[in-house]
Amino acid sequence: MIRPLLLASLAAALAAGAPALAQRGDDQDEAYSAAQRGAIRPLGDILRRVSPQIGGNFLGSEFDPDRRSYRLKYMNEGRVVVVDVDARSGTIRSVTGK
Repeated sequence: MIRPLLLASLAAALAAGAPALAQRGDDQDEAYSAAQRGAIRPLGDILRRVSPQIGGNFLGSEFDPDRRSYRLKYMNEGRVVVVDVDARSGTIRSVTGK
C-alpha cells in the first residue's frame, strides 16, 4: 500500500516540475561543453563519487553554470535528498533532506 502511494506522490511531484525540466536542456549542453573543455568533471564522475555516500535512488540533476555546481536529487527512505556538489572538484557542498 505504501509503494503505490509513494509512486503516485513522486509522479505528481515530477509532473508539477515539468516546466522547469524543459529549461534544463541548455544547462545540460553547457555542462557537457564545460566537461569537454576540462573546466568541470563530467556528471558520471560526480555520480560515481557522490551516490555511494548518499544512497537511495538517483532522481536527476541540474547544472548551475554560474556557480559551476551540480544539484543532485535522490529518493532515500521516502525522502527527497538534495545534494549540491562543486562541479570542478566533486566536493559535496551541502546535503538537505537527509
